[in-house]
Amino acid sequence: MLYWLTLLSDGGDFFNLFRYITFRAGGAFMTALVFGFLFGKPLIGVLRKRQGKGQPIRDDGPEGHFAKAGTPTMGGLLIIGALLTSTLLWARLDNPFIWIVLFVTVSFALIGFLDDYAKVSKQTTSGVSGKMRLAIGFAISATAAILAARYHPEALQNRLALPVFKDTLINLGFLFVPFAMIVIVGSANAVNLTDGLDGLAIMPVMIAAGTLGVIAYAVGRVDFTEYLDVHYVAGTGEILIFTAGIFGGGLGFLWYNAPPAAVFMGDTGSLALGGALGAIAVSTKHEIVLAIVGGLFVVEALSVIIQVLYFKKTGKRVFLMAPIHHHYEKKGWAESTIVIRFWIISLILAMIGLATLKVR
Repeated sequence: MLYWLTLLSDGGDFFNLFRYITFRAGGAFMTALVFGFLFGKPLIGVLRKRQGKGQPIRDDGPEGHFAKAGTPTMGGLLIIGALLTSTLLWARLDNPFIWIVLFVTVSFALIGFLDDYAKVSKQTTSGVSGKMRLAIGFAISATAAILAARYHPEALQNRLALPVFKDTLINLGFLFVPFAMIVIVGSANAVNLTDGLDGLAIMPVMIAAGTLGVIAYAVGRVDFTEYLDVHYVAGTGEILIFTAGIFGGGLGFLWYNAPPAAVFMGDTGSLALGGALGAIAVSTKHEIVLAIVGGLFVVEALSVIIQVLYFKKTGKRVFLMAPIHHHYEKKGWAESTIVIRFWIISLILAMIGLATLKVR
C-alpha cells in the first residue's frame, strides 16, 4: 500500500525510498514487531478469559507438560495479525506472489483455528479430523500451485529446479501440482508437529523464513541470478517483505512464548506458518532447498512416520516418544536445552541452504 507513495516522488526525495524492497522489508519487520508488542498482552488476556482451562494436555505426554495446564492457545492469531498488517501495508499489492503466499497462510490459519477451537471447546486433544484437515489443505495447496505455475517464467513452468546442479530442470508436467501440494501440506504439518515445547517451533520458522526471504530477493533480481547462476523468477523479491513480517511477528510472539509460555501458538499459528514456508518455496522454485533449510521440521515429521510404521509392524517403538523432541524429554534433557540446541541446528541448516545459491 505504501509503495504507491512513490507516485509522489520526483526521484530524489524521501518518497523514493518506498521503491526499494529492502526499505519496505525493514518497515514490515518493525510494523509486525510493534504489532506483537502492542496487542500480545491484550490478546492473551482475551484468550485466557474465553478459553478457561486453556489448551488440553495429552495424558500420555511428558510429565513436565502437566504444569502447563491452563495456558491459552491460538496465540498464532498474534503472528497472523502482525503478518497481515505489515504485508498489506508495505508490500506491492499488485504482485501475484504476495497474494499466493497470503492465501495459503490465511487459509491454513483458518484450518488451525477451527482445530484449536474444537479442542478448547470440547477440552479434548482431538480437534478437526486428520482426513478433513488434509483434504482442505490439499485443495488450498492445489489452488496455490496452479496460480504459482501460471506466474512462473515459461521455461520454469511445471519444472523442478535442483540446487547445486543449477543447469538441471526436471519437467514434472502434470505432476508439478501434486508435488507442490505435498510440499505445502507437508511443510504445514511438519511445523505443526514441531510445535511441542515453549519457543521450539517459532524460532526455526523465523530462521527458515528469513533464509527463504533472502533467496526470494535474490531470485527476483536479474543481476543476482546472473551472478549466482540461479533461475530468475520476476516478482519474487516482494516475498522478502512477507518474510520480514514473519520475522517481526515471530519475535513479538516469542516475547510471550518464551519459557514458561504465557500462550501457545496452537495449530492456528503452526499450520499457517508451515504452509507459508511451503508456498514461498514453490513460488521461488526452491522446493528442495526448503527441505534443507527446514531440515529440523523434516526430522520431526520423519520421527513420527518412522515411529508409527515401526510400531504397527513390530509392536515396538524406535523412539521413547514421538515427535523426536519428546524422545529427548523422556531421556531427561531439560526443555530449554532441547529448544536451544534445536535452534542451533536450524541456524546451521539455514546456512547450508543459503550456500546452495552459490555452490554448483
